[in-house]
Amino acid sequence: MKKVFKKIWWRVKSFVVRYYYGNPSKKLKIIGVTGTNGKTTTATLLYKVATDLGHKAGLISTVENIIGFDVLPHDDKAPSTTPDSVSLTKLFKKMVDADCEYVFMEVSSHALDQNRVAGVRFTGGVFTNLTHDHLDYHKDLQNYFKAKKKFFEMLQKDAFALSNIDDDHGEIILDGIKAKNYFYRYGNRALFSDFFGEIKRSDFSGLGLEFHQKNMPENRIINTKLLGKFNAYNLLAVWSVCKLLNFDTENVNKSLENIMPPKGRFEHFMSKDGVLVVVDYAHTPDALENVLSTIKEIKKEGSRVISVFGCGGDRDPIKRPKMGKIGASLSDIAIFTSDNPRGEDPEKIIENMKDDLTHEENNKVITIVDRRLAIEESVKLAKSGDIVLCAGKGHEDYQEIKGVKNHFDDIEEYKKVLK
Repeated sequence: MKKVFKKIWWRVKSFVVRYYYGNPSKKLKIIGVTGTNGKTTTATLLYKVATDLGHKAGLISTVENIIGFDVLPHDDKAPSTTPDSVSLTKLFKKMVDADCEYVFMEVSSHALDQNRVAGVRFTGGVFTNLTHDHLDYHKDLQNYFKAKKKFFEMLQKDAFALSNIDDDHGEIILDGIKAKNYFYRYGNRALFSDFFGEIKRSDFSGLGLEFHQKNMPENRIINTKLLGKFNAYNLLAVWSVCKLLNFDTENVNKSLENIMPPKGRFEHFMSKDGVLVVVDYAHTPDALENVLSTIKEIKKEGSRVISVFGCGGDRDPIKRPKMGKIGASLSDIAIFTSDNPRGEDPEKIIENMKDDLTHEENNKVITIVDRRLAIEESVKLAKSGDIVLCAGKGHEDYQEIKGVKNHFDDIEEYKKVLK
């Protein structure tokens, strides 16, 4: 009953706020991106392409909110992927006042369940994928899926809905909605796909991709600086949205070739000793597997993969043994450490991560609770040609322990150790 009352209250509050500010979302072309992985990268790349093409745009994402070119600070006390309805309406009003034409935003499952985007007029929506995450909140995958589907049920007849049909949920999530359906995929172009791509090259210099639209002439290969098959999907989603928005294809291709990944999304650099360091936000089983699989696919023969990661406290404990097994099986050395333990004992979290390990996998695991010391140890162990992945926090510049947020940035820590 209490949860139902809260939802009603959120709806009423959101209506009042929208009315007070003149319903600013109706004056913008808003593209929402939802899914487990890829939301931040897809929304950010869309924002960058739009601004490269001369459109004034806004961005609402996990990493940063931007109006035009002005970056707004997140609320450190209560950061969230999608702001509450009051903050969101105020952001839209500022974007209207700044003459923004487009807004690209992440739409989280929490926001959908809590009606934070109720009444927002979306021009289009994108579904990236759905895998294990946030089950501490949604309880099971079915509820998680229902929250995501709610977004597409909000879309009006004149909006578009674009979905990754290679995902198991990619087709059914658009069933029965009013918006015009479109699908994207890799590989077999004959199967229910409006946009499709082919990976022509994948190495540590980036991706060579060829994109196509159904019943349209062939397009040239786009050489991008982003790495990995998961980014190939993000880039195809961005290209497809740009086609649906009638952006000039040639200029979109040029923009995609020059774009760098968002902070903490497969961010990488080479040390003086020839060790490649990769920092990524991967904090779900699927995301961790994607990043490690990408590294293994494109690494040189004889190179070792050393991973450093943990799992968050006071969050979905079911995914801990899954992530532990993925990290141990796909790494030559896996260092289990703290992520954001919050109110939990970090040692117990790490023990949960070891629950499903085989004897062979367990022998590849080193346990170091202190994340700073874990990073130092990964550098000591790495030799020239090795690849070190530090996963889980990505863009975050803090570590939350017992209710206190202490400054901590994985990239900064690696650069300190490597000097």
